[in-house]
Amino acid sequence: MTAASGRTAAHRESTPPGPAVPPLHHRAGTVLAVIVGCQLMIGLDTSVVTIALPDVRTGLGLTTGGLAWIQNSYMLAFGGLLLLGGRAGDVFGRRRAFTAGIVLFTVASLAGGFADAGWWLLAARAAQGVAAAVAAPSAMALIATNFEGAARVRALSVFSAVTGAGAAVGMIVGGALTEAGSWRWVFFVNVPVGLVLALAAPRVLTETPRRPGRFDALGAVVSTGGMSALVYALIRVGSDGWGDGRAVAAFAAAAALLAAFVAVEARARRPLMPLWLLTGRDRAASYLTQLCLAAAMFGAFFFLTQYLQQVLGYGPLRAGAAFLPMVGMQFAVVRTAPRLLARVGARRSSPGRSCSAPGCCGCRGCPRGTATPARCWGRSSSWARAAGCRSCR
Repeated sequence: MTAASGRTAAHRESTPPGPAVPPLHHRAGTVLAVIVGCQLMIGLDTSVVTIALPDVRTGLGLTTGGLAWIQNSYMLAFGGLLLLGGRAGDVFGRRRAFTAGIVLFTVASLAGGFADAGWWLLAARAAQGVAAAVAAPSAMALIATNFEGAARVRALSVFSAVTGAGAAVGMIVGGALTEAGSWRWVFFVNVPVGLVLALAAPRVLTETPRRPGRFDALGAVVSTGGMSALVYALIRVGSDGWGDGRAVAAFAAAAALLAAFVAVEARARRPLMPLWLLTGRDRAASYLTQLCLAAAMFGAFFFLTQYLQQVLGYGPLRAGAAFLPMVGMQFAVVRTAPRLLARVGARRSSPGRSCSAPGCCGCRGCPRGTATPARCWGRSSSWARAAGCRSCR
């Protein structure tokens, strides 16, 4: 052995081992199942409870405003803390944040299933939203860490399909669980799934390097508070009218808090939402389109499921089946939209998402007794076409 080769061998022995090699062999299917399973569980909970709302109203004696908060408490916590959850993954490691989010989601689901009062259920839904905000941002980063090349492309395709159809599938799953058992099972079903995922994640997922830094906690608190005040104001208007004093005060508080959020983000060294993201016209228009589509779709879910069950007398399973075409259409559009975008471009394909509007307006025009399953299926298909285009942007 020469002196040069000896020095090379010594250097190799003293060099610390690099990051773990992504599991691209027999464990790839298990890795993808854990990541997609968590994403599906989170996506389902954006809508799985919606189909059970009439039974929740009966069981807990909630008002229409209270039912709205069951949905909104989850969405507000999820959306308001999503960026903060992504930063937590950077600081503590994606796998650690992913696993912690699953554990918290499982515990919150168990608590929601045992709820015997409205406030208890609202607190459990908010905790689910916090957990989803911690776990969801790390899911896609873990795909990038655990897969390479063509395997990564396939994994992202499966992830996108599951993400796009999660809300629609949740309506069907919620109907089946409520019909077979009770509304509590839409929460209990997450417990065994969450336990399996929480046990599997540390064993099969590769951890990402940590990137220490500061949290923009103030931005998260102000933005979530502002959106909560806005939702509260809109719910008060729906029940008490525009002249209600509490509604007016809530609108004023929402405006003040959201203005403060803009000021906080403009001065923050690591803002949750860099304001330059809104300066591009195309990007801002895309964000606005997605906001309007999500608001229309989830709002329609909320009212249509109650209309089908309380006015037309459908059971939960039959009401959930009314959304079957949405699932099929959304899977189909998710697969074809990338080719459409490559051919005509994102800007020209954007008007196609407005096809959800006729569905929303059409449901409003159905008098009592005329909203047949075929009509409901047609409306849900139009929302699916728009949502499928959105998920591929």
